Amino acid sequence: MADGAGPGAQQGLHGHFLASARAHPDRIALRVGKRTWTYSEVHRAARSLASSVVAAAGGRPAAVGVLAARGEVAYVGLLAALYAGAAAVPLNVEFPAARTDAMLRAARPAVVIADDQGARIIARLPDQPPVVHAGGLNSGGVNTGLGAEGGESAPETPRHPEENGPGENADEADPFEPWSVEPDDRAYIMFTSGSTGRPKGVPISHGNAEHYLRCVRDRYDFGPQDVFSQTFDVTFDVLIFDLFCAWSAGASVAHVPGFGYADLPALVNELGITVWFSAPSAISVVRRTRRLTDGAMPGLHWSLFAGEALMEHDAADWQRAAPGSTVVNLYGPTELTVSCTAHAWRAADARHPEAHGGVPIGRLHPGLRGVLLDAEGDRHPERGELCVTGPQMFAGYLDPADGAGRFLELDGERWYRTGDLVATAPDGTLLYSGRLDHQVQIRGVRVEIPEVEWALRRCPGVDEAVVVAVPAGNSHALHAFYTGTATERAPVVGELGKLLPRAAIPRVLQRVTRFPLNGNGKIDRRALAQEAERHAVR
Repeated sequence: MADGAGPGAQQGLHGHFLASARAHPDRIALRVGKRTWTYSEVHRAARSLASSVVAAAGGRPAAVGVLAARGEVAYVGLLAALYAGAAAVPLNVEFPAARTDAMLRAARPAVVIADDQGARIIARLPDQPPVVHAGGLNSGGVNTGLGAEGGESAPETPRHPEENGPGENADEADPFEPWSVEPDDRAYIMFTSGSTGRPKGVPISHGNAEHYLRCVRDRYDFGPQDVFSQTFDVTFDVLIFDLFCAWSAGASVAHVPGFGYADLPALVNELGITVWFSAPSAISVVRRTRRLTDGAMPGLHWSLFAGEALMEHDAADWQRAAPGSTVVNLYGPTELTVSCTAHAWRAADARHPEAHGGVPIGRLHPGLRGVLLDAEGDRHPERGELCVTGPQMFAGYLDPADGAGRFLELDGERWYRTGDLVATAPDGTLLYSGRLDHQVQIRGVRVEIPEVEWALRRCPGVDEAVVVAVPAGNSHALHAFYTGTATERAPVVGELGKLLPRAAIPRVLQRVTRFPLNGNGKIDRRALAQEAERHAVR
């Protein structure tokens, strides 16, 4: 038998896919455009890629990069990296080459699995790691007759699963077996933006991921009948939910292309999606297309949102469009493995002023514990910075220097400081109040930016609002961007004066048609801050 574990070995995160592949190999595991892949086809492709990776690395690699656009190569490549016993390192073909180079230098993958675009990027880097070129995966799968992304058509005669393509193992008599892993072995490494602009590597272990998936399995009723959306970029850790929550349930994953938002309800219905997961900003995008109508997505069973604050009015609009769906708000930094709290929203829920119009983030997953710290670093029973410990907490950053100030030693344990301000409702539900770095002092008054955004959304003619702080002498000034019909400053300022102290009223109110989004579908606050700074120096 080739490199790997053999029967009965611990399979970690990828073991969830393997279990479903054994149970129902002919079920659809993946759909991208017109192409569908069964569990057996994905397994065969991932196993063959893993064999090529191990051969290129000269043995089991510690880390394997995956540089590919959202699609077959990215999804199968991540699974292949796990099969090879490595930590998967998702990389983004849309990132500047210098950022990708920095991520590669930090993670030091032995091999990079790449599609055509990814291979071209690697070729331009000064230090080129070995590449397993998996571009041929894009021509595999089965023709389903569904619309293809970018107008591409699927091959008239799909390649037979047994035919060898790039990275495939022709020696079926001695196939590569997925590698065994231990709970403390790294499953994947995600990079988050650091305060200095340098990406921070966050390694997540198989044990972290296993606890997360166990909590998800216990909470939801996912099954083989479900179809999960895949909307997030591969460098956003909720991709782990998209793929492995689906595959652990024997369900299928449906790639949602960017152009699909032109009529998202139609695409959701066409693909038969039952589990939707995206950033809350997607709701505004669909609303602008005038497709977010009552009953537009009757087949949705679960609607999950994460990555930024989910506002109550957005949850209500989505709920009306998907009346058979439960809307769930998820919260959690990458360092705590995808998400660590959840709250199922109901229209009849009590409103909490501390949440500034946002849906509660709920309660911590079983096995996790949290404390709130006040500004002096002491425990507070009702409000403060959320600190969490438990089996989903990562062991530490790739660069230990990135951990400065991010951990708390309390009661002989290590806790992760999220940097998020949280309040506690009377029933124990956690309410997200904003980031510590979203508190600013203006003329001696402490201002919480989420509260200003909440007040703006209450003004007639204002739909959505994002507020950023820009330096102004020894203090700050607030610059507000908003969508809606309000065009005059005076009425908006008048309304804000009823809700906020004078220091919290934005100096600039700028109407926009839409907010810029980053690659993860979140509102790009950094781009808005740069625009505000340009305005300030004019």
